[in-house]
Amino acid sequence: MNIFEALRESHDRQRGYADALIQTHGDSKERVDVYKHLKAELQAHAIAEERFFYIPLMQSDNGIDLSRHAISEHHEMDEMMEELDETEMSSPSWMATAKKLSEKVHHHLKEEEQKFFQSAGKLLDDKQKESLAGEYQKEYEEQLAEA
Repeated sequence: MNIFEALRESHDRQRGYADALIQTHGDSKERVDVYKHLKAELQAHAIAEERFFYIPLMQSDNGIDLSRHAISEHHEMDEMMEELDETEMSSPSWMATAKKLSEKVHHHLKEEEQKFFQSAGKLLDDKQKESLAGEYQKEYEEQLAEA
């Protein structure tokens, strides 16, 4: 498995949770569960991805801007989750923020897969792509276990 395949597995889970979240209603057990899964997935993925995808890409001049952009989008998603954590789940503003978060997740993943992966593919050699996948997966699983 290479780093791109490892990242895509988490991306697919994020899309599923983001889509499911905006189908939930009120302060329901379903909303609590889906949000908990999405938040844990986003946080574990972002930490592992920054350490074992974006930081290695920043070693190359051509990887700096795309890495900074992606990390900045991770930060935006973190801020939206903080807002959700501080808002009553039954409130209309909670769903408005959840929809913004879902849109940001979809935008970010599409951008990574359609733009960043191509650039990164040219910056990393095959050995790096495989070793980073293992390191990413280990960190991701550790982060998820702590969530």
